Amino acid sequence: MSPDTVPTWVWLATVGAIAALFVFDFLTHVRKPHEPSFKEAALWSTFYVGIALLFGWGVWAYWDRQHGIEYFAGFVTEKSLSVDNLFVFVIIMKSFAVPAAYQQKALLIGIVIALVMRGIFIALGAAAIEQFSWVFYIFGIFLIWTAWKLASESLKHGAKSTDEEYEPNAIVKYVQRHLPTVPDFRGNALTVIENGKRFFTPMFIVILALGMTDLLFALDSIPAIYGLTDAPYI
Repeated sequence: MSPDTVPTWVWLATVGAIAALFVFDFLTHVRKPHEPSFKEAALWSTFYVGIALLFGWGVWAYWDRQHGIEYFAGFVTEKSLSVDNLFVFVIIMKSFAVPAAYQQKALLIGIVIALVMRGIFIALGAAAIEQFSWVFYIFGIFLIWTAWKLASESLKHGAKSTDEEYEPNAIVKYVQRHLPTVPDFRGNALTVIENGKRFFTPMFIVILALGMTDLLFALDSIPAIYGLTDAPYI
């Protein structure tokens, strides 16, 4: 590939492959609700990390060494940042008392929502950087502020605990107040019809909370990635 541009077909193939992986994930083990064993979770994690590493090798081999290094640097950065996501996801699941058998579906759909929104953010960030180079300084200031905030909270509250309470953001609070909902889970359904009226289930609220939370984390990770590379594809 050209050092500066990525062909349209590569973009389409990449997006198509990601979509296919989500469909594969849904059809193979999310469609049938069950509580995954540690072995199953470990195997799936290994599978997806392997795909990510294989993709990085492809970037290195078919693009160039520099972009390969940038990809792996970004991969390690995102993996590090995702640890914080994990704690928050656990807190959300516990707060809503999501049955273990339905957690995979909630996570998958929530991640899809966040991925779409992240894609929009990345496109906007790339356009902004293309037009205004000083946007990098804004990204840098934001990352410094985020680091200071996290350090302050860590010193104030100590190590994170999964016993912490989840505080819904404004969007989740609005949905909880204004949409008709039922108090308990109805399998893994997002909505149910009772007495001729449609109600949203806690599963819908959980998915929304996960998606919005992951989107908020993107406000940290996207500037961090643009600090490592200016290639939107990476």
